[in-house]
Amino acid sequence: MTTSTIQNLMKQMTLHEKIAQLLQLASPFFKGSTEQGHITGPMAAMPISDEHIEHAGSVLGVAGAAEVISIQKTHLENNRLGIPLLFMADIIHGYKTIFPVPLAIACSWDPELAQKSAEIAAKEASVSGVHVTFAPMVDLVRDPRWGRVMESTGEDSYLNQVFARAFVRGFQGQDLANDLQSVAACVKHFAAYGAAEAGRDYNTVDLSERQLREFYLPGYKAALDEGCEMVMTAFNTVDGIPASGNEKLMRSLLREEWGFDGILISDWGAVKELIPHGVAEDDKEAALKAIKAGVDIEMMTACYVQHLAQLIAEGEIKETIIDEAVLRILTLKEKLGLFEKPYRGADVELEQQVVGHQDHLQVSRELATKSCVLLKNDHHTLPLNSNKKIALIGPFADSGDILGPWSALGVKEEAVTLKQAFEKHLPIEQLNIVTGCHVETISSQQLEEAMQAASNADVIVVAVGEDSDMSGEAGCRTNIQLPAPQLELLKALATCGKPMITILFNGRPLDLHGVLEHSDAVLEAWYPGSEGGSAIVDLLYGIKNPSGKLTMSFPDNVGQVPVYYNHFNTGRPQGAPDAQERYVSQYLDAPNEPLFPFGFGLSYTQLSYSDLELTSTQLTKDTDITATVTVSNVGNVTGEEIVQFYIQDLVGEVVRPLKELKSFQRISLKPGETKQVTFTITEQQLRYHHADLSFKSDKGSFVLYAGTNSKDVLSHSFQLISGRN
Repeated sequence: MTTSTIQNLMKQMTLHEKIAQLLQLASPFFKGSTEQGHITGPMAAMPISDEHIEHAGSVLGVAGAAEVISIQKTHLENNRLGIPLLFMADIIHGYKTIFPVPLAIACSWDPELAQKSAEIAAKEASVSGVHVTFAPMVDLVRDPRWGRVMESTGEDSYLNQVFARAFVRGFQGQDLANDLQSVAACVKHFAAYGAAEAGRDYNTVDLSERQLREFYLPGYKAALDEGCEMVMTAFNTVDGIPASGNEKLMRSLLREEWGFDGILISDWGAVKELIPHGVAEDDKEAALKAIKAGVDIEMMTACYVQHLAQLIAEGEIKETIIDEAVLRILTLKEKLGLFEKPYRGADVELEQQVVGHQDHLQVSRELATKSCVLLKNDHHTLPLNSNKKIALIGPFADSGDILGPWSALGVKEEAVTLKQAFEKHLPIEQLNIVTGCHVETISSQQLEEAMQAASNADVIVVAVGEDSDMSGEAGCRTNIQLPAPQLELLKALATCGKPMITILFNGRPLDLHGVLEHSDAVLEAWYPGSEGGSAIVDLLYGIKNPSGKLTMSFPDNVGQVPVYYNHFNTGRPQGAPDAQERYVSQYLDAPNEPLFPFGFGLSYTQLSYSDLELTSTQLTKDTDITATVTVSNVGNVTGEEIVQFYIQDLVGEVVRPLKELKSFQRISLKPGETKQVTFTITEQQLRYHHADLSFKSDKGSFVLYAGTNSKDVLSHSFQLISGRN
C-alpha cells in the first residue's frame, strides 16, 4: 500500500472512524480476546462504545500469537474498511527470555550485546504478535530514589545516546515490512522524565532550556536519528506545561525543529491527566490541548473519541489536524506490512520453538555476566576456591525474584536462582542454604539458622537486595539502604569471622552503609534476568572475570542526591588552594564525592594505565588530535577493561562540567599483555549550548582524561585554537 493508497483509504473514512484510529485500548475491550469483558476499576468507567472499539486503532498489552490472531481476525470482520490493529506492549528487557534490567545492561558498556538483547526480545515478541514495544527508555537519571532508574541507562548523556541507538537497531532491524522478526520502537519519555523532583514518579520537572538541551534531549534525538518510529510523551511537566499538552515541546521542537513525522503516543491516561495537572478544566479541554500539541494516540482515556468531533464542529480545531495523526498511524501500519499481512509474524507453532530458546538464554547469561559490577574485593576473597564449604544465606539465596520490573512474560519460577546454580557447581555436602531473613522481616529462628550455617562453613555468601516491587514504576524510595532486617542479618553474620561475600539484587544505586563494612567482597548483580544465578556463580568462581562498570554513581548518603560525576564547579569549590576550611561548597556531615563514582568497577586482575600522549596539543575545526593511552595487565588472569575518555572545558561562556565522557573502548588483556588505546579528539566534541542556545565550540584550554573510571584518570592538556562560531 502506497501513500496515495492510504490517502484514498482516508477519503473513505468517516470523521468518527478517523478519530477512533487515535484511540488505544487494553485487550479486554476487544472482541476475540480471552479476557473480553474483564474490565474493572477505572477502565470500567471509560465511556467507550462498541463502535469506538470496532474502529479503534491499536491494542495495549496483549501478547501471545493465538490471542493476537483471534483479536485481529475478529476486528477485521467488524471493521468496515478492514483496517488492521496495531498491537503494542512493554518489551523492556526481554519478552520471555529476560535480560538484565536496562541499568544493568548499560553497566556492561557493550552496545553490541545490548543490541543483540533487543534483537532477541523483538524476535520473541514479534512471533507472539507484538508490533510495537514501548522502549527504549532513554531518560537521563541522576536521582536513585526514582523507581524507574532501573529502566534507564544512567546519568551520562553520551552513554545514553550510544545505548539508545543500539536498542533501536536491535528492535527495528533493517526493514520493518519484510523483517517479520522486528518490532517498531517507541522512545520514551519525552521529555526529561528522569529529572522528576525528589525522585518521585509523575512529579514536576523544572529545568532551564539550556540544561534540557545539553543533557536530557540528546538521548531522544539519538534514538530518532537511528530511525525510531514512535515517541511517548512523559507524565511530567516541562517548563510548567504537562508534556502531553505541550505545544512548544511536541510541535515546535519534536515536529518542526527535529523533523519527526512518526507517531506520538501519550503514556497511560496522560491526556486526561491534564485535568489534575491544572491546565485543562475538563476532558474536552484536555483533548483540545493534547491534539494541538500533536499527540496522535491517546492511551487508555477517551477524551479524543468523546470530544474531537465537537471541537471540529465548533471551529476550535480543523479536521486536517486529525488527518495528519491518522496518516501517521496508517503509515506505520503500512510500514509494518499489516494491510497485506494483518497477522504479521504471529505464529502459534513457531512461537513455541522461538520463545525462550536456549540460544537466547545463553545471550542472557553472557549479558548478565558482563553487567555485574564488582564493588569490593578485599584480601582477594574472590574468586572462590571450589574446595570451600559455602553457606548461602539471604532472601535471594533461592529466589526467582531476580527478573526485575517490566519483565514481560518472564516467569520467576523459571529463573535460574543462586541455589540452583551453586548446586550445579558444588557437591551437595559443600553447600548449606538457609533464608536468614525475608526482604523486610526477620525472625529469631531465621537468624539462628543463619548463624549455625555460617559457623559450619568456610565462606559465607549473602544474597540480599530489593524486592522487585520496591523498584520500577511507582517504586520510589527515600531510604535507599537495604531494608533493616537484611542489615541486621549482615551485621550478625560478620561476627562469625568468616570471609563474607555479599551479592546485591536491586534496581537502583544503593546507600551501602551497613553492607560494605561487614563484607569482604560485594558484587552488584542488579536484577540479572533469566540466567542470573548461573552468571553470578560463573563470576564467583572465576569462570568469568567481572568487567562491569557503574553508569550511575552510588551515593555515600541519600542526602547527597543528586550526586553525579559531570557536575559543575562552584565559586567556592572544596579543596581549592585558597579555600577557607569552612566556607566552601561542602557538607559538614558527609563527603561531597559519591561512595562509588561513575565508571567504577573492579576486576580479578590488576590493570595499569600509563603514557597518555597526544599527537598535538593544538586542535582546530579542520584538524583532529589522536590521543593514545597505554593499558597493561599486571595481574595473573585475563581481564576485560573499559577504557574511558573524558574531556573538560576549562573556561566556557557558561559553566561547563568538570568532566564529560566522550568515548570508551572495551579491550581484553592477557596476563602481562599491554595495549595502546587510541581516541580521536575533534572540534565537534567540544561544542555545547551557549547562553543563546547556539551549539558551538569556543577557543581555549581543555583537559583530556583517560582512565578506568571517572575519578582514577591520567590527564593531558590541549588547546582549541579555532572554534566553531
